[in-house]
Amino acid sequence: MSGKLYLIPTPVGNLEDITLRALRILKEVDLVLAEDTRNGGNLLKHYGIDKKMFSHHQHNEHKAVAEVVKFLKAGQNIALISDAGTPGISDPGFLLVRECIKEEIPLETLPGATAFVPALVNSGLPCDRFCFEGFLPVKKGRQTRLKELVSESRTIIFYESPHRLLKTLEEFTEYFGNDRQACASREISKLFEENVRGSLKEIISHFENNVLKGEFVICVAGKEAREKKNKYKDNDEDDE
Repeated sequence: MSGKLYLIPTPVGNLEDITLRALRILKEVDLVLAEDTRNGGNLLKHYGIDKKMFSHHQHNEHKAVAEVVKFLKAGQNIALISDAGTPGISDPGFLLVRECIKEEIPLETLPGATAFVPALVNSGLPCDRFCFEGFLPVKKGRQTRLKELVSESRTIIFYESPHRLLKTLEEFTEYFGNDRQACASREISKLFEENVRGSLKEIISHFENNVLKGEFVICVAGKEAREKKNKYKDNDEDDE
């Protein structure tokens, strides 16, 4: 009888943002796959969990999948964790999940922490319908993707690193316009969490004069939301 793969979300900042069930399963599994064993080891140590760990990241996951499946078929229960958030969401996990489904190996994904949900809700932008883009391509396909998103009516969510933030925001103004409403969030759930709301131009101005630190979630209003805002503004002016 094969083992089971558990995909376990880990805190994006505050270590208290892990579920009791996640901790129980981390204690019960035979081994833990971690995006970075140093970060994963710190988390397990914080909760007094002593467990054998192996690296499973974007640079080795293609080669590692077959070995992990072999362990699972041998009856071992395995947990997969990323450095922060839910495995598979802009982190390794998809390839292993696909292979487990193909090999009919049981798997279970626990609900839990992910960065874009609190950022979206905090943004003040419509969150009933949204489009998650994650990290844009660094080079090939980047401009094409942005052109495709110009007419997107839903709130659009991006991930970005601090050293590329300003360049990305400048690109957004080229495609979405200076006045498109947005929110840039960083250090989510940490002591110095910051959510900067306003037009893209205003957000750029803010971060040009402040230290860029931490991973960013950028929520950009959809085209429809902008058009509705302008329509309401025009109606208000007519009433006057």
